[in-house]
Amino acid sequence: MKIKTGDNVIVCRGKDAGKTGKVLQVFRVENKVVVEGANIMKKHLRSRKRGEKGQKIELAAPIHISNVMLLDAAGKPTRHRAK
Repeated sequence: MKIKTGDNVIVCRGKDAGKTGKVLQVFRVENKVVVEGANIMKKHLRSRKRGEKGQKIELAAPIHISNVMLLDAAGKPTRHRAK
């Protein structure tokens, strides 16, 4: 796998196509990456203590590696192959 944590990538498929961001996590076995600012999901948390309010947390969900492309030094998307 050519994509590593900290690389800049562009999302080329899905609802966030065209967004760029930094890779936060790489899941090699599942061939997925977490991109900063892309594929944002909301998670609802129940309150832990009595009288405390619940929360809605936004977090980035994993995207399949085939749906992102590396950005080179000039900022152009480059092809890679998942291996």
